Amino acid sequence: MTEKRKGARSIKDIPADILIQLNRGEIETANLTEWLAVDQKLLLENLLHQNNRTEYLKPILKKVEELKKQTVNTVNEAIGTGILEFALKNKDEDFLLNLSTHPADLVRCWAAYTVGRNLAFNMKDKLERIQMFASDHHFGVREICWMTVRPDISKNLTESLSILSEWTLHKDENVRRFASESTRPRGVWCEHILELKQNPGLALEILETLKSDSSRYVQDSVGNWLNDASKSQPEFVIETCDDWLRESNTKETNYIVKKALRTIRK
Repeated sequence: MTEKRKGARSIKDIPADILIQLNRGEIETANLTEWLAVDQKLLLENLLHQNNRTEYLKPILKKVEELKKQTVNTVNEAIGTGILEFALKNKDEDFLLNLSTHPADLVRCWAAYTVGRNLAFNMKDKLERIQMFASDHHFGVREICWMTVRPDISKNLTESLSILSEWTLHKDENVRRFASESTRPRGVWCEHILELKQNPGLALEILETLKSDSSRYVQDSVGNWLNDASKSQPEFVIETCDDWLRESNTKETNYIVKKALRTIRK
């Protein structure tokens, strides 16, 4: 299985046969190095050929070429939204559905955009449909999927926080982590959520449930969430951390608090 491969440490060390399989969409990337090495335009071409959708290729590649800056993430978004645009135009729901369970993680990332940027879905539908990507076993899909819905989360904050607060009770740590990571006030590689920068207490229903989560993956996200908030509302973060340590003086909470206060304590 692909998950058992450690993957090369540098792009030049990726075996030629592995790179061919990655660009054909036959296997998943094993680490970040492989993720960065995949030629997404070639992967798209192979995907469309394999699915007899070659008429989508030129217009989507045109969207990629028009990007001011081509990074893995901007190309990923351009391809994902491009596939969505032309599949909707052609009422090609079957193709969109197939992408969500594709063997290649980067194709599943594109599929996440076809959900996250689909204007036909309301907020509830969108989050329900994105949950399968939030629980994906591959790190890349999990990171991309929250980016696809973050603009809508920001625009529909009250409803989103209400829905995501229920996700904090999910048995899957990846889903619980999504609730925190997708709502970070500052976030990574994304626009800030001004409302949460000004009033981070709006998300307490999410944070409180996760303050002693057993998963380090979740703990890191909650700590980073509060560290984001500390840059604009340090008093809120100090008070929250003090309350948590009084209520839940566990090693998990202590770890989160240490991470949360790292900027304040500099």
